[in-house]
Amino acid sequence: MKVAIIGAGNMGGAIARGMAQGSLIRPVDVTVSNPSEGKLRAIKEFNPQIKTTCNNQEAINEADLIILAVKPWFIKEVIEGLTLQTEKQIIASVAAGIPFAEYEQWIGEKATIFRIIPNTAISQMQSMTLLASHNASKEQEALLANIFNEMGVAMLIDEKQMGAATALTSCGIAYVLKYIQAAMQAGVEMGIYPKDAARMVAQSVKGAAELILTNESHPSVEIDKVTTPGGLTIKGINELEHGGFTSAIINAMKASLK
Repeated sequence: MKVAIIGAGNMGGAIARGMAQGSLIRPVDVTVSNPSEGKLRAIKEFNPQIKTTCNNQEAINEADLIILAVKPWFIKEVIEGLTLQTEKQIIASVAAGIPFAEYEQWIGEKATIFRIIPNTAISQMQSMTLLASHNASKEQEALLANIFNEMGVAMLIDEKQMGAATALTSCGIAYVLKYIQAAMQAGVEMGIYPKDAARMVAQSVKGAAELILTNESHPSVEIDKVTTPGGLTIKGINELEHGGFTSAIINAMKASLK
């Protein structure tokens, strides 16, 4: 399978690097297009087998899957500059906030289109990637899910859930980082060196996530395991609640949906 990625920025570059490390797509079958040479050189340095070009049309001519990794305000212009073979090419876009109805107007009603929302952890092969499909077969859905599962975890959802799910994943990763930053600050105030505090808190967050993913349990179940009566943890949990921690998270997620 041949893949064209239009855009070599943070997301397009990360997807290209992730694919090159996976087993489903050969690096030699990935072509990345970008207007400037600098970002393309960085991709070549990562893996010389990845093909690069400054010509979008050249990138997609032989592609089975075209990934549009450009900013939402450029997406229409980029699409209108392409001659697509919609009867055999899958078009996937990482541009947030653009519904399938608009893609239909630009590409055609019969085109196979995916909306893809990764998060920045894709650079570490740990993305939570959301997929929504339009006119796709079950085999095509499985193919896209398998490709992005190699770069973390992929989940196929309905388009109507995209906004809420993006708040939880693409925006939500920033809220997790904000917690890490706040906990680090507390550690420094209590006498821990910043780098040590960062490592302690980040590993704790990683461990908490693994408990949920591996055990498929509810957070409250895992919290109960570490909150002994009269212990230190329950005092801290209660202080979080007094400070409006839960409400603040819920409000932040809902604000991201607006």
